[in-house]
Amino acid sequence: MEKRMSLLISPEAIEMAAERIRNIVVRTPLVDLSRHVGARLVLKCENLQLAGAFKIRGAYNFILQIPEKQRSRGLITYSSGNHAQAVAYAARDLGAPAVVVMPTTASRVKVNASRCYGAEVIMEGTTSLERQMRAEMEADARGLTMVPPFDHPNVIAGQGTVGLEILQDMPNTDTVYVPIGGGGLVAH
Repeated sequence: MEKRMSLLISPEAIEMAAERIRNIVVRTPLVDLSRHVGARLVLKCENLQLAGAFKIRGAYNFILQIPEKQRSRGLITYSSGNHAQAVAYAARDLGAPAVVVMPTTASRVKVNASRCYGAEVIMEGTTSLERQMRAEMEADARGLTMVPPFDHPNVIAGQGTVGLEILQDMPNTDTVYVPIGGGGLVAH
């Protein structure tokens, strides 16, 4: 199993990703809640994004860079939910079959959403490593292209468009707090 190391993603790569996905993703708003909390607080509402999370940015940027002939053979990923939904949505939008490997403990809402977007859902284990191993096995057996959930320059550049939009919409931003799940949104 290959282990990837994240590289520093250039601002140019993020700008290219932004251009690539410009007509696809929602440019989510910044909502100023400062007067309600007594301190400067502005939220980037990625919950309003297609498929419900920022993951669509990275998944779509990655998938758009796969040659169409290869993409049409099918895509696969492993995820607890948000990336699975993003890959399923993007694959459906681009006319490609998708398979997502999710944990047996995945939220039924996320499993059902992935299926509604047209993905075949395979339930496997409870850890990311178990899902990754099953996805790699399925990819090899079926000739599917893996769409990594986080640690790939094309995924990171797509997800980096969140930060680019924040800086474009609020140029004097000096601090950004980012919730951490798997860490994909803070990769650089």
